[in-house]
Amino acid sequence: MKMVDVGGKEKTERVAVARGRLRMSSAALAAIRERTVEKGDVLAAARLAAILGAKKTPDLGPLCHPIALSGVEVDLATGAEGVDIKVTVKTVDRTGVEMEALTAVSAAALTVYDMLKAIDRGMVIEAVQLEHKRGGRSGAWTRREAQGARPPSRRKP
Repeated sequence: MKMVDVGGKEKTERVAVARGRLRMSSAALAAIRERTVEKGDVLAAARLAAILGAKKTPDLGPLCHPIALSGVEVDLATGAEGVDIKVTVKTVDRTGVEMEALTAVSAAALTVYDMLKAIDRGMVIEAVQLEHKRGGRSGAWTRREAQGARPPSRRKP
């Protein structure tokens, strides 16, 4: 096991977009919308947690490189069944920010769960996934283009 050496790579702009969602009861959803959660503003706390999660990714993933992030954008929306989370992370560095985007979505989801667990312990965190990445040697990848197609392996035989 090792952290990959990225020292020989050039710094380039890199972007990753990840999504996830929480399904929850109508009572939990109403508490978010009506801002009656005892702990405070659920969506504001989730936004901050997502940003912190992106920044702390190398502390959680032992083989992740510390990366200077140039931006983290968090979009949260309440829907019919719960909260949808979308995070876009940007950098100009030697390695990508997919892990930062996925960690940010997870941190936001866990924060929503924590703040609403008194109302609904049965919430489900689901569909945490990379939607898009751009930059670096492998170029761009988008989930809807890749559905059903498996990218070729980069491993040498």
